[in-house]
Amino acid sequence: MKDYDDATAFLGLWGRFQQIVFFLLSASIFPNGFGAFSLVFVTDTPSHHCLVPEVNLTQHWHNVIIPKEVVNGKEELSRCSRYRLDVVRNLSAQGFIPGRDVNLTDLEQEGCVDGWSYSTNIYQSTIVSEFDLVCSEQWKQPLTSTVYFLGVLFGSFFSGQLSDRFGRKPVLFLTMAVQTIFTFAEIFSPSWTVFAILLFISGLGQISNYVAAFVLGTEILTGDVRVLFSSMGVCLGFAFGYMMLPLFAYFLRDWKSLLLALSVPGLLYLPLWWFIPESPRWLLSQGRAEEAEAIVRKAATKNKVEAPQVIFEDYSVPADETKKHPKEHYNVFSLLRTRNIRNTTFTLCLVWFTLSTGYFALSLNTSRLHADPYISCFISAAVEVPAYISSWLALRYLPRRLSVICILLVAGVSLYFIQLVPQSIYFKYLPYLTMGTLAVVSVFSTLFIPETFGRPLPETIQQMHKRESIKCPFITRKEHSKDVVLVESQL
Repeated sequence: MKDYDDATAFLGLWGRFQQIVFFLLSASIFPNGFGAFSLVFVTDTPSHHCLVPEVNLTQHWHNVIIPKEVVNGKEELSRCSRYRLDVVRNLSAQGFIPGRDVNLTDLEQEGCVDGWSYSTNIYQSTIVSEFDLVCSEQWKQPLTSTVYFLGVLFGSFFSGQLSDRFGRKPVLFLTMAVQTIFTFAEIFSPSWTVFAILLFISGLGQISNYVAAFVLGTEILTGDVRVLFSSMGVCLGFAFGYMMLPLFAYFLRDWKSLLLALSVPGLLYLPLWWFIPESPRWLLSQGRAEEAEAIVRKAATKNKVEAPQVIFEDYSVPADETKKHPKEHYNVFSLLRTRNIRNTTFTLCLVWFTLSTGYFALSLNTSRLHADPYISCFISAAVEVPAYISSWLALRYLPRRLSVICILLVAGVSLYFIQLVPQSIYFKYLPYLTMGTLAVVSVFSTLFIPETFGRPLPETIQQMHKRESIKCPFITRKEHSKDVVLVESQL
């Protein structure tokens, strides 16, 4: 069977067809950037204290009815208690002055039975102030982000399987619709529970959209353009969307208005259905060579090049041959079939787990980097642009393993050094020490995966197994021989 890249080499690498696919798929990632980190503003906790109803109190008692407590070395108003209102009202009516006639430490305290008063200096409202996710309900605030990423987790499991079954393009647009619709629906949540359910589904659509766009682009584009797309195209699309988030949030301080503004851009992507093609590689894997050839011929017209008379002749399998040798179906468990590829799969999963943990933990914590969360969020997003450019240059000119190892080492060392920052800025080191340790462990595990720099990528799972059994440097000769026999029997 002729290699796909060789069969479509007549198209060139950077014609009008590739440019359209490159930029439209990159643009489709914009909503993922501001959607993923909207939680930074939507779930932030404004300054708050117990609400004091309108009662007859002297100014002296009104100023002290909320107790003061020391938090992280700083004195601030209590967030969850106040002095008993009936007692304070009686003392105020009798003309007692706090601190002179009454020792405040002797007064009985009560919870925020009348609700809370939230500061509007930074936000007009968040889901914390909307659903009172404070004090005894405070555990729901961090759980909100967990629910979202559980949706991302489930979407990661199913999006690839769905796109293998129904195609990259339908899954891409379906999940973009899911992300848009359920982000909009969150606005009408009557409770935190309903909001969390809708957020879970939104997270599922968000990652599925990203994966489908990424796979579609890498399957259509070839050569250096594929590297450029996977390392800068989708990543810069995500970063630009991320940088737009603090701009939206700055002018829309209400969480409902912010979510409305973030959901509307999804409607702009509907016309892209007629410009983004299905993956010819996927069509060929489904035995739909005629449809794949039609897409490539349209691409040749856009690129103003002449297509050969027959493009994918070798991909057509006669019906009687199919009956003799039924097509084998693959799934995620195919990556665990042989020892070689199983080790590589586990190693790459560890590396991605490390990168994702560090990236999202730091990005979701941007509100603590600066007094102004909007500036913090923009800096966090803007720094990704030179990072992605550096990654592309590393992938373009350096071996893959060396690139990954250097990046992980820089990240791990930086996380360890955070504990040297003064305590007034960072005071909880354990998460950063954990992420740093993960980065260092991933460095060593990366030494045991095969190098791919300057080598053609495998087209099929059989080629992948065969390459691993030959190139993998960390198995013994006995294991190597056993896996070669297994792979050769499959081929």
